[in-house]
Amino acid sequence: MTVRVTVTGDQPYDVVIGRHLLGELPGLLGRDVRRVLVMHPASLSSTGEAVREDLVAQGYEAFAVELPDAEEQKTAQVAAFCWQVLGQADFTRSDAIVAVGGGATTDLAGFVAATWLRGIKVVHVPTTLLAMVDAAVGGKTGINTAEGKNLVGAFHPPAGVLCDLAALESLDRWDLVAGMAEVVKTGFIADERILELVTEHADAIRGWAGADATDETWAVLAELIERSVRVKARVVGEDLTEQGLREILNYGHTLGHAIELVERYQLRHGSAVAVGMVFAAELGRLAGKLDDAVVDRHREILTAVGLPTTYRGDRWDQLMAAMRRDKKARGDLLRFVVLDDVAKPVRLEGPDPTLLAAAYAEISKEPPTGRPGVTVQLGL
Repeated sequence: MTVRVTVTGDQPYDVVIGRHLLGELPGLLGRDVRRVLVMHPASLSSTGEAVREDLVAQGYEAFAVELPDAEEQKTAQVAAFCWQVLGQADFTRSDAIVAVGGGATTDLAGFVAATWLRGIKVVHVPTTLLAMVDAAVGGKTGINTAEGKNLVGAFHPPAGVLCDLAALESLDRWDLVAGMAEVVKTGFIADERILELVTEHADAIRGWAGADATDETWAVLAELIERSVRVKARVVGEDLTEQGLREILNYGHTLGHAIELVERYQLRHGSAVAVGMVFAAELGRLAGKLDDAVVDRHREILTAVGLPTTYRGDRWDQLMAAMRRDKKARGDLLRFVVLDDVAKPVRLEGPDPTLLAAAYAEISKEPPTGRPGVTVQLGL
């Protein structure tokens, strides 16, 4: 069954969820598009080429550009290379980009589309759970710098998003588990049913079997994706440029992005956000906003699906420095999203440094022994 979720706003678009959705691409690209650049990471070269060939068969002049894998593609140098390709292929404002890949690819492709000729169409074809429920939806684009994650970027809504569940059949178990962090986040900020479903099916999620997953697991995963997309669609439809409501989507991300930077992007985004959510929960509890049961629920759900809830205790100074450079800060004022309760997010501005340190102490663990700079669970 194919589901369409419409993201409203000045530039409305559809997020299509189902299987074997390439036939939907022409409808999302529109009739005026003649040239299409398919952007994909090296690990998805065959998938990217298949999309390019399908577009050619449907009458488009289609090109493909291969990108580095993961966060290594989100650099000014890679973006400049993509601009060069667009220029040499004579792309005009009526042409388009199709992004095939995970969240790093949709972030980069969206940024390239936003900046080429001050904005051309982009359609996202996310291939990971994380990209389907988060990165591909909402119009946030960006690249990383040495100073932090996504500090250079633009708001540029896509012309559409195709969430083809068939792409998840070959998804690595740890990539599926890491993507579940963003699903859990939408549950805590807006939809408690998501938390119930994750709890009920935690074993199947943690032991993700891809194409061999049961029909029940696939049905649950499809519902989780749809519910998460609906949460994000509602939020960004009301507040595209993060003037208020959209900030709730940053739950767990202030510390999470800092951890990613300190780890030099060798830790999966979802793992960093999972730790960030527990930190935010502890911060809310210490600020007198959240009760112990909801804090415990964070740890129970995240642990049940195989996500980390602690981080090494000797990195606090580095993390604080990274958070102060985060785009969510305002001047010297740190801003965090915390909870009053499940589905009741609020903003906490300028918490006392001792409160922050106390919250971090609750998620800290002894640094691992051995070679300095190596953390446990680095692959997750």
